[in-house]
Amino acid sequence: MGRAFEFRKARKLKRWSKMSKTFTRIGKDIVIAVKEGGGDPDTNSRLRQVMQNAKNANMPKENVLRAIKKANSKDVANYDEISLEGYAAHGIAIFIDCATNNNNRTVADVRSYFSKTNGELGKNGSLEFIFDRKGVFTVLKENININLEDFEMELIDGGLEELFEEEGIITIICNYLDFNNLQYKIESLNINIEKSELQRFPNSTKKISVNDAKDVLKLLDLLENNDDVQNVFHNMEMTEEILNLINSK
Repeated sequence: MGRAFEFRKARKLKRWSKMSKTFTRIGKDIVIAVKEGGGDPDTNSRLRQVMQNAKNANMPKENVLRAIKKANSKDVANYDEISLEGYAAHGIAIFIDCATNNNNRTVADVRSYFSKTNGELGKNGSLEFIFDRKGVFTVLKENININLEDFEMELIDGGLEELFEEEGIITIICNYLDFNNLQYKIESLNINIEKSELQRFPNSTKKISVNDAKDVLKLLDLLENNDDVQNVFHNMEMTEEILNLINSK
C-alpha cells in the first residue's frame, strides 16, 4: 500500500508525551544542534529544523532563545546521541534514539526496562534490517503557493520519495541522506515547514493480541518517560483494538 500508508499507521501509534517532556526533548535537540553548528539558524540547518519543531509544539519563543543562549555556554553538558535496539515481549522489535550525558546510566536504565517487561536489549545494528530511516516533513496545504502536482515535481530534485495530503496537511518523505537537500528545496520555494524529523519505518509489522500488546505498551511507557529517550519506534501492528486500548488510558 506504499510508504504513505505505513506513515499513517506510524503516526497513529505515536503517543505524544506531556508538554514538559516535549520541551525537554526539544531543549536537548537545541543544545546538540548549537554545539554541532553554532547558534545562527541561518547557517545551521539542524538548528533551523529544531526551531521549526519548537514552534509547532507551541514552545514559547523566549524559551527557545534562552535555550540557544544557554547552549553556547561552556557549563552546559554535552549530549551524545546513541541508539539502542532490542526485542520487547512477543517478538516486537524496538528501536530507541537517545540523547544523554551519561551513556552508562542510559544503557543501564533501558536494559532494566526490557528486563522488567520480559524483553531483551540487543546489540547495536541487530535491527537495522527491520527499519528504514526516513526524513519526514509536514507543511500546510494552504501555505503552498503553487499547484500540488507542480510542488511534487519540484521536490523530486531534492530527493522526494513520497508525498501525500490528509486533512490539509501535506507529508513529505525522503531517504534520510536527502534530508538536508529536501529541507533546503522546500525553503527555497518560500514554504514554511511545520515540522521535520528523522523517523524509522518498519519494513513489516507484527500482529499480536490486545492482551500481548499490554506487555509491549508497558515497555513503551517506561521508555517514553525516560528523560534520555528522544524517540521510540517499533514494528507492532496497530490494530483498531490496540489503538482503542491506548486511547482509553
